[in-house]
Amino acid sequence: MRRRLTSSFGYAFEGIKYVLKTQPNMKIHSVIGLFAILAGFFFKLSEAEWLAIVIVIGFVLILEVVNTAVETLVDLYTEEYHHLAKVSKDTAAGAVLLMAIVSVVVGLIIFLPKIWDMIAPLIFK
Repeated sequence: MRRRLTSSFGYAFEGIKYVLKTQPNMKIHSVIGLFAILAGFFFKLSEAEWLAIVIVIGFVLILEVVNTAVETLVDLYTEEYHHLAKVSKDTAAGAVLLMAIVSVVVGLIIFLPKIWDMIAPLIFK
């Protein structure tokens, strides 16, 4: 039982490592997520703000992993063009894009007022 659990975690980490190594968008999302976390420390986010940031970063990264799984599975199934294969890949990529847009909106809602509070005194001396 313990060995199976350890193996499961190992396979999961291999999957994450594969996505990080092979998918440029995963690298981009990870860097932007890290930047948001650093900005969160800089601006001393509230507990609720942290929760929102962590959730949206998590969802973007999770969807990128799922998107890679869908694309890989479709590629395994067929190398020929098929309309439904395209639809499958496009909708999985669309899910990532939608979540990335949502995460940007959440980031703007949280960070813009803090940035404004920091620069407004410099502008309106």
